[in-house]
Amino acid sequence: MQILELTLEGFRNYGRASVAFDPDCNVIFGENAQGKTNLLESIVYLSCGKSPRARTDREMIGFDASAAVLESRTLSRDREFRTRVELYRGRRRRMWVNQVPAKNSAALSQVYHTVFFCPEDLYLIREGAAARRRFLDNVLCQLRPRYAAALAEYHRLYDHKTRILRDSEERPDLLELLPDFNERMVRFGAVIVRYRAQLAEALDRCAARHHRECSGGREQLEIRYQTVSSVTDPSADIGTLTEQLRAHMEAHQAAERASRLCLSGPHKDDLLITIDGREAKSYSSQGQTRTAALALKLAEREICQNATGEWPVLLLDDVLSELDPRRQEFVLNRIAGGQVFITCCEDDRLPAMLGGKVFHVQNGTIG
Repeated sequence: MQILELTLEGFRNYGRASVAFDPDCNVIFGENAQGKTNLLESIVYLSCGKSPRARTDREMIGFDASAAVLESRTLSRDREFRTRVELYRGRRRRMWVNQVPAKNSAALSQVYHTVFFCPEDLYLIREGAAARRRFLDNVLCQLRPRYAAALAEYHRLYDHKTRILRDSEERPDLLELLPDFNERMVRFGAVIVRYRAQLAEALDRCAARHHRECSGGREQLEIRYQTVSSVTDPSADIGTLTEQLRAHMEAHQAAERASRLCLSGPHKDDLLITIDGREAKSYSSQGQTRTAALALKLAEREICQNATGEWPVLLLDDVLSELDPRRQEFVLNRIAGGQVFITCCEDDRLPAMLGGKVFHVQNGTIG
């Protein structure tokens, strides 16, 4: 998978920019707040219809622009694709793949995949469960359209149920709607649990190997998927998972109505990450947690390659500058085989080390 050309108009601080990339390595350097991360963000957005930074599409439209255009020419599965997205302030976005309108972001995910790695990801192990759920969701939404659809519907049902519980004191009649919402949530929740369990198993295999190699064979990383207590085997068939999620939700009905909160379902899932049998979040050193985070992101890249037969586009946003020389070398020795984008600061020595194409970004222009 390769990004051959990228064109931006009115996106973040880019008035208009058009650039052709190297098929292997692209180093993007410049001072802070010049547009390096914005460039990577646009590549991620065109791969999945979602930003790794912004909550809404409006945030990505330049201050002086009424709309933004992102367009790429890519090579994937030995074919060329043209992907175009238009973002507007007052109406829904529009998307095309090879000039054919795309109904949803799943059409973008079928063109090419990305793995985005930023300094915040180095704290993935120590953050709350929501960060690790986001990690699982970002991987699965690119690879599994059925998962993306189930997750979107589950979130919609969750929001509706939350409003019902919140407003039930003033409107007790709303509680009559709960059984239907509960049933639909457990059905879509079962799909989510099964896919997450499968991904967690793959992460456990791949990340453990990367972590062991980076630590010189001294440490053992383990990853376990945690969902609601009634689920005895997250990899069970959908029917079994549906029954077990239903049992958990029924057992928490009274507590949900009393607290007016959704207390049951995969929206509370987590990954339990241990190093040598101890929970990494609480007991591991900063170096150990950084190595574990590196292992997770490298495992994500490997899993994507195994699923699609092609390496995803790897985007390293100022990550290497946050690592010591040993971990820098570990990452650089494992990113061959696919297209890579690396951002760094003006005085970094990376451009001379890596080769490929080097781009200077200054005030929203690419030179």
